Amino acid sequence: MEKYSRLNPMQQEAVFYTEGPLLVLAGAGSGKTRVLTHRIAYLIEEKKVNPWNILAITFTNKAAGEMRERVDSIVGFGAEAVWVSTFHSMCVRILRRFIDLLGYKNSFTIYDTDDQKALMKQVFKTLNLDPKQFKERAVMAQISAAKNAMIDAETYAADNSDRFPEKITAQCYLAYQEALQKNNALDFDDLLLLTVQLFKENPQVLEMYQERFRYIMVDEYQDTNTVQFRLVKQLAGKYHNLCVVGDDDQSIYRFRGADIRNILSFEKAFPGAKVIKLEQNYRSTGNILAAANEVIRNNRGRKDKTLWTANGEGEKAVFRMFDTGYDEADFIAGDIMKRRQKLSAEYSDFAVLYRTNAQSRLLEEKLIGYNIPYRLVGGVNFYQRREIKDILSYLRVIANGTDDLAVQRVLNVPKRGIGQTTVGKVAVFAQANDLSFYEALLHA
Repeated sequence: MEKYSRLNPMQQEAVFYTEGPLLVLAGAGSGKTRVLTHRIAYLIEEKKVNPWNILAITFTNKAAGEMRERVDSIVGFGAEAVWVSTFHSMCVRILRRFIDLLGYKNSFTIYDTDDQKALMKQVFKTLNLDPKQFKERAVMAQISAAKNAMIDAETYAADNSDRFPEKITAQCYLAYQEALQKNNALDFDDLLLLTVQLFKENPQVLEMYQERFRYIMVDEYQDTNTVQFRLVKQLAGKYHNLCVVGDDDQSIYRFRGADIRNILSFEKAFPGAKVIKLEQNYRSTGNILAAANEVIRNNRGRKDKTLWTANGEGEKAVFRMFDTGYDEADFIAGDIMKRRQKLSAEYSDFAVLYRTNAQSRLLEEKLIGYNIPYRLVGGVNFYQRREIKDILSYLRVIANGTDDLAVQRVLNVPKRGIGQTTVGKVAVFAQANDLSFYEALLHA
């Protein structure tokens, strides 16, 4: 029990409360990941829970990797049997085993954003839609929002049969889903939606996973959407040993479908739930917390909490407003130069955060103008590079020959002199004869 003595009293309470639903309201910098990993260790070492009966869900692969490393370091034997996963990767593992019950092949392909755009372009072409009048990005966003709210294509079409432009979106949604199934492919939203559907239509599969995951933990719960809430509720429906960690004050993903009501109404959704607040901040100074508390307390409908710290007051936060982005960028670059000279600081001691990528151009121009070396964090993802996507498409064709997008991508890579006219003729032949694009090529 020595490892738990380093936790503060509220962290200990969250770790030791293992039976029944639990909401941990964890303020910024309050050590929530530490609580989750120690809770896993406590379940295995003190409560003698089998590691394979524990599921920990995070939102990003990076967070899942960090949690996996921490669990491995403090648990030791058996840690590798704990499922530490994102929502999407968990659903992929489940669907790889049982998606055939929904009419798909287990070798399904997962479409990324570029694949979705390419497929939607084909849908627009099939439906004779003018891309100047209807934007593919907007239609895709509406379809994604519908899926996150657990509204399938048929229901969406029925609900919007006499509304414009929703009627057009409904037609696109139906055609898009039909094309996905024809290609034996899923988009990211489908991974969640179909897993919920799988559990709903196949109680024996749900019961198998309920038995497997008797203790469930969800990180960043304030960012969950409707379908993720439903999935968690299904899995925790038998044993009710659900621990969610989140902070309604940090809910910033409403534009991606996050529903803050999931955390605000947790006690209503899971009767008998216990609520524990982690309010001691280990990351910031007193002045920063005071400023943050004063701003956030004006939010309506929030769960009351006040962060505090033992780190000391620190420097006061500085707020400045500018008339233009140009003036703002000029001040930032000049301030870096002044502070560097005054404090004998290194350039690597400074960081500039901005809200959108479009703001970086002015900042970069000013940093260059002041001769300040900088490194822009971000850029093209490895898997988004053209040559990588080409290689992956070849592998997708091998694994799933019905994936028309992958076949069409590699058809002329490397160059084989096959033009768009030929591709179009093959596509027409395939559609007329109810064949995949690959099958149509074999008939050519």
